[in-house]
Amino acid sequence: MLIEYKKEALKRLARMQPKLAAAFRRDLAKIAADPFGTHANAKALAGAKDAFRLKHGDWRALYWINRETQTMVIEAIVPRGGAYR
Repeated sequence: MLIEYKKEALKRLARMQPKLAAAFRRDLAKIAADPFGTHANAKALAGAKDAFRLKHGDWRALYWINRETQTMVIEAIVPRGGAYR
């Protein structure tokens, strides 16, 4: 499955500590390999079809799966406090 990062998510990754950014990319790549399987720290979001979050420490990656184009879209990577607003 193809991974597509939105502009804001890429900016956030660029400003993060390199080890944390690498961990996010690695975890997102694992999820993209099997997007509807069971993954540690990944959970479906209530109220939105095919929308998920990946938890990593105090950070959250919000993403959704486009079934038609087989694309995983990383919408945002934000601190825990601002993730669900």
